[in-house]
Amino acid sequence: MVRKVSNPMILPETAAYWQAANEGKLLIKHCKSCGLAHHYPRDMCPHCWSTDTEWRESSGQGSIYSFSTMGQGDDEYTITFIALDEGITMMSNLVSSDTTRYAIGAKVQVVFQAAANGQNVPAFILKD
Repeated sequence: MVRKVSNPMILPETAAYWQAANEGKLLIKHCKSCGLAHHYPRDMCPHCWSTDTEWRESSGQGSIYSFSTMGQGDDEYTITFIALDEGITMMSNLVSSDTTRYAIGAKVQVVFQAAANGQNVPAFILKD
């Protein structure tokens, strides 16, 4: 079952993130002052408070840091924290069909699912 994806709130400072998602790319913010990446996308670095930030394309690869499967049957879904290879952690959904293979540390790859309004939203599947 494919979980219904809610429409994301697109703000001016996140417009590039969502446009890239429509192109099948996952962007993350990097601070040019301290050199650290951060997520959720915002203009100000949460590490050093600099506004000198830029978008960089992520590989979209990482591993499961934590996950929780909720619901039953057709209403079952799994939310997860993904530790991206670039060093940040983001919350998303796991959408692989074989939920018995979900495990902390399992390798994942980003995919995109369309929300009700057509906007692509990142989700993750298990890598083979």
